[in-house]
Amino acid sequence: MMTPAPGHQPQAYLRQFVLKVHSRCNLDCDYCYVYHSADTSWRDKPRLMDAAVAERVAGRIAEHATAHDLPDVGIVLHGGEPLLLGARRLEELLGILGRCLAKAGVPVRFSAQTNGVLLTPDILDVLLRHRVDVSVSLDGTRAGHDRHRVFPGGEGSHRRVAQGLDRLRADPYRPLYAGLLCTIDLADDPVDTYEALLAAHPPRVDLLLPHGTWDAPPPGLADRRGRIPVAPPVSGHGVTTPRDGTPYADWLRRLFDRWYDAPVRETGVRLFEELMAGVLAGSMRTESVGLAPATLAVIETDGSIEQSDSLKVAYEGAPVTGLDVFRNSLDDVLDQPQIRQRQSGASGLGPVCGRCPVLAVCGGGLFAHRYASGRGFRNPSVYCADLAALTLHIRDRLRADLGGTSLVLPELDARGT
Repeated sequence: MMTPAPGHQPQAYLRQFVLKVHSRCNLDCDYCYVYHSADTSWRDKPRLMDAAVAERVAGRIAEHATAHDLPDVGIVLHGGEPLLLGARRLEELLGILGRCLAKAGVPVRFSAQTNGVLLTPDILDVLLRHRVDVSVSLDGTRAGHDRHRVFPGGEGSHRRVAQGLDRLRADPYRPLYAGLLCTIDLADDPVDTYEALLAAHPPRVDLLLPHGTWDAPPPGLADRRGRIPVAPPVSGHGVTTPRDGTPYADWLRRLFDRWYDAPVRETGVRLFEELMAGVLAGSMRTESVGLAPATLAVIETDGSIEQSDSLKVAYEGAPVTGLDVFRNSLDDVLDQPQIRQRQSGASGLGPVCGRCPVLAVCGGGLFAHRYASGRGFRNPSVYCADLAALTLHIRDRLRADLGGTSLVLPELDARGT
C-alpha cells in the first residue's frame, strides 16, 4: 500500500466516500454543477459503476479504514441520480459494499442523495434492507422548485418529488428519511421557502449556496466578477458592504430569525447550527464553513478517485487527481496538493482570510467558491461579505440571548479564540 509522501502527516484520514454510482440524471436542473459547469468530464464516464469497480472500491475503503483504525466510514450514493441504477443493480452494489466492509470489521453508514423522483416501493425496499439514509433535493415552494429542477423536456419535477417524499415518510421507510437539500434562490421569499420545506417534515435541512467563483459569480453577485477583496470585510464598524450588497446574507438572516425564534425547534438547519457552533467556539464538521480538515473523497463510476466534486465549477479537470482504485490506495489522495491545502486549516488560506476576525467561523467558505483564474484557491470566498454578515448576525442573536448567563461568548478574531 502506498502512503503519503515522507514528512507529510495528514491532519485527518478519509472518512466519507461519495460514490458516483450512476453518472447520468433524469432531471436537467439549470444550476447543476455536474452538467452545467466548467468541468465536462462526466461525458467520458461509464453510465454506471459495475460490480468489479464496486468490489475494488470496497476493498480500498476497508484497507484505508483498517490501516488507520477508523471507528467507522460513511458511504454516500451519488450521481447523476443514483437511483437510476434500479432496484436490482442497487441491491447488488450495496451487497458488495456491505459484505466487504463487514468482512474487514469496518462499520459503515450508508446514505444517498437523490432528486426523489425514483423513490418507488421497490427502490425503497432495497434502501430499507441496507439501512440507507436518504436525503432529497427540494427547493422550497412548488414555484421555486420547478423554476430550476426540471425534466429534460422542461416540465417541473415538484409533483413527482412530493410523491416520492410521501412514500419515504410512510412506514416502514420513515426511519430512512435524513432530510432535505435546498439550493437558495434569491427570487424566492426565504420564509415561504422555509415553510414549504417544513411541510415535508424534514429531520434536517441543508441550505446550499449556489455554486460560483470569482470568474463566474453566482446569481445576484455578477458585480463581484474578478473583484477579489484586498482586506477583510469585517472591522470594528461591522461589515464593509460591497457595491452589490450582501443579498445572500440578507436572505439567510430572515430565514435564520424565523427558524431561531420558533417556540419549539421544528427542524435542524445545518448551516445555522454549524455557524452557531463556531461562534460558541465549538466543533465544526462541514466543508462549507469552518476550518475542519477535508476527509472526503469522490469515486467515479470508472473507479477514478477525485476531490470534492463541487470543484467542477472552477475549471475543466479541477477535481481530477489522476488516481484510481485499481492502481492507488486511498492514502495517496492525502498527498494531493489541494487536499493538503484543505487540511491545513488557517495556514491554507490567503492573506485576506488570515487577517479576518471571523476566520475561525467562516473558514474561508467552501473551497470551490474561492477560485479565481491566475490566482488559484488562496482567496476569500466569492460569498465573503455575505458569510461575514451572516456570522455576525448569528453572533449578535446569541450574545443577546446569553448575555444574562455566566457563559461568555468569545470574541471572534483571526486566531480563532
